[in-house]
Formats: sequence, structure tokens, C-alpha cells
Amino acid sequence: MGAVTRIPRSPSRARDVRPHMSNVMALAVLTIVAGSGCTRAEPAAAVPPEVLVTEVVQKDVPLYTEWVGTTVGFVNAQIMPRVQGYLLKQDYEDGAHVKADQLLFEIDDRPYKAALDQALGNLAQQRANLRKNQLDVAKYEPLVARGAVSKQSYDDAVQSVHATEAQVEAADAAVENARLNLGWTKIYSPIDGIAEIAPVQIGDLVTPSTVLTTVSQVDPMKVTFPITERAYLRFADRIKEHQEGTPPPDEPQLELILANGSTYPHPGRFYVANRQVDQQTGTILVQGLFPNPDRILRPGLYAKVRAPTETIPAALLVPQRAVQEIQGVYRVAVVGPDDKVSIRTVTVGPQVDGLWIITDGLKPGERVVTEGLQKVKDGIAVRSQPDTSAPPAPAPPAQG
Repeated sequence: MGAVTRIPRSPSRARDVRPHMSNVMALAVLTIVAGSGCTRAEPAAAVPPEVLVTEVVQKDVPLYTEWVGTTVGFVNAQIMPRVQGYLLKQDYEDGAHVKADQLLFEIDDRPYKAALDQALGNLAQQRANLRKNQLDVAKYEPLVARGAVSKQSYDDAVQSVHATEAQVEAADAAVENARLNLGWTKIYSPIDGIAEIAPVQIGDLVTPSTVLTTVSQVDPMKVTFPITERAYLRFADRIKEHQEGTPPPDEPQLELILANGSTYPHPGRFYVANRQVDQQTGTILVQGLFPNPDRILRPGLYAKVRAPTETIPAALLVPQRAVQEIQGVYRVAVVGPDDKVSIRTVTVGPQVDGLWIITDGLKPGERVVTEGLQKVKDGIAVRSQPDTSAPPAPAPPAQG
């Protein structure tokens, strides 16, 4: 095989190729850079978060105190017989509303009728004896003057008259007692009220110590509840005015919260405080009166009594959910006129009906975030909408 002859490259040609390759590579780089610049997206503007806001309200706020008590009938009459006997009849329905002087029970009256008849017979006999002795005195009186009858016989006849007069009075009292016993075999209600389910049955032997039923006057209804000694001393002057018959004109009404959480529709008033403080509990019993025209309340119900005991003037109010508490520090997010958020530290007071009372850190009319707090931070802009579900400010208390 013959040898390959290499043709030597001209030095001038090699120099011409290198600049050309450099230009091509530069152009390719410029093309890639230009292409990538055309496809890069511009960053979108951030959308402000949407939050619900409500205004800081300034208002006089009543503060309420609550006590736990029990409903009690205004009058609770235990119905007990005055005589012993067998129960013949119950004349009312268990649990019914009864009227005063309504017949409730009847006891077998036959023994008492017999006792009355016997007492009447004894009275008639004593009256007959008295009449006989009176006739003896009338007969002996003229005979004594003529000496036909001794003075002793006359005096004995006079004494017999006095003795039989006393016997007639005793027999008359026995008749009255027998008549009362006979009348007590019928047992009547002393008051209007609700009669309980009778714990006795027809045929039972009842005695004067037997409770036949209890009738409770339930309109109005008393509610008994204990208050602390300190609370009593705080209101002692007003309690004294009330019990003296001159209740203060600004005396607040009482509200009754029932066991199911509902508020009883008829407000009540203070009635009376007990005689002494219980030394074991440091409390004194107080009673309020509540109208009960529909007889909804019954004795023995659990009751929570609520009354305004203090008023904070010009208090600033915000919903509870507008306040964040972190390690004992309370903060709110305030939305300014420019819709920018300012996180503020505030001082809180009592809570009232789903609202915080703010004692420092806010001004009336400022807007605070109630929903969307997790979306905001200090200085950011927001889109605010009014919170229509924010709880209203508490109404002023009704006066008694």
C-alpha cells in the first residue's frame, strides 16, 4: 500500500478559522441569553388578605353578679289531720291547682258522730238536773221564811244549782269539742296553690302527725339564694331601705336563669334577707320574688339569679375573638383608615356577654380585626369587611 501524502495547512488559513469559531460561539451564547430573558415571568403583585372588622364601641356597661339558688313556694302549707281515723276519700287530683277552702280529704266520721250524740245527751241530762235544782230552790225559798224547811236544806239546794250550772257548761264544751272533731274529719285547703301527689292512700289510718299532702302557693314564687357576707355588707343599706318599705328608685330587677339555660321571661325583685349569717359558710340567705302567672315555676327548681351590681361608665368594648392572649399579654389588630394593620398591646377588664372591656390601648370608633387574625401582621395592608355577627353591646339594666 502506498504512503499517504499529508498536505500541510497553510498558517494563514488556521488563523482565519479561529476568529470565525469565536464569533459563532458568542452568537450562540447571546441567543440563549436572549431567549431565556424573553420567557422569564414577571413577579405578580401580592393580594391583600380579606378580614372582618368591627368598631370599638363606647358605652356604659352594667356588670352582673350571679348566685345559685332554689325556687320555693311563697306559702307551703303541710296538710295534716287534726283527728285520727281511716281515710275514706281523696277529693282532689294529685298535682292539681286547688282553691282555698276546697275539700281535699275525708276521714271516717262515724265515731265522731257517735261522740257528738253522746255529748249532746249528756248536755241534755245536765240541763235537766239544773232545771230540777232551780225548781227546788224556788220551792224552798218561801218555806224557809215560815220555818217549814231548814236553812241548811235551802243552802244545799242553792249549791246544787251552782254545781249543775258548772256541769252544764262542761257538757256544753264537750258538745263543742265533739262537733269540732266531727268537722275535722273533712280536710280543706287553707290556701290557693298546687297540691302535691298525696303520700297516703284510701284506707290508711291517719293521725294528727300524718302529712296528707302539701299545697304550695306559686304565684309569686320565692327564690332563695345565698350571698357572701362581703356582698351583704356592700348592699346592706339598700336592703334595709327595701325592708323598711321604701325601696330605692334605682333598684335593679332580678333575672332568673333556668336549668336549661333559658332566661325566665318575668323579671323579679328583692324580697327579704335572712336574720343571720351562716358562720360555717359565711353567707346569708336572700329571697327574691318572681311573678309566676303561668305556674311554670315549681318549688325545688335549680335557679341562677342574675342582677346588675355595678356600672362601668364609658367602657370600650370589642368582641372576645378580636383579642389574642399570648403568655398573659393581650393584643388586637387595628385596621387604620389606609387599611393597614397595626398590632397593639391592650389592657383588658371584665368580660360581658361575649365582649371584652378594654381599659387601655384603644380609642372609640377604631376598627379591630375579628376574623382573619392568623392572616395579618404589623404593617400589612388588608381588605376589610364589616363583621355583622359581632355581639351587640349590653343593654342597660331594667329598673325595679
